[in-house]
Amino acid sequence: MDELDRRILALFAAEPRLGVLEASRRLRVARGTVQARLERMQSNGVITDWAPTVSPQALGYRVTAFVTCEIDQGAGRRRVAEHLESIPEVLECWTITGDGDLWVRVVARSNADVQRVIDQMHTDAGVLRTSTLIGLEREFGHRTGPLVQHTGKD
Repeated sequence: MDELDRRILALFAAEPRLGVLEASRRLRVARGTVQARLERMQSNGVITDWAPTVSPQALGYRVTAFVTCEIDQGAGRRRVAEHLESIPEVLECWTITGDGDLWVRVVARSNADVQRVIDQMHTDAGVLRTSTLIGLEREFGHRTGPLVQHTGKD
């Protein structure tokens, strides 16, 4: 990744709806250059998504919880993850080290709704135990801009 790639990523991160032609004008490079680099970064997995970011809070899901799951190793991690994936309020799931086996981020409409989601998680016999933390306030969200700017500068 070179400086132009970093500039392209920064521009589209700031303005995701920007067209390639306008981006090429602002970056002072040919439209084909911007298009080719975007396609290359997408095929290399650097750019993973062009979808809009949806706010669960705006949809009424005002509570975020982080759930650590201990699972029955005989049940199969993938099978348990597929069960969790079937629950709409489960936003992501990670295999982790340390205490627990899976880390799950969920959203809910209220604290009581968090309990409902946890109860739904437990309907799979492979989920043995859960531990839950409620997020109080998001200090900042998912970000990659500083990482992109840092890449290639060591």
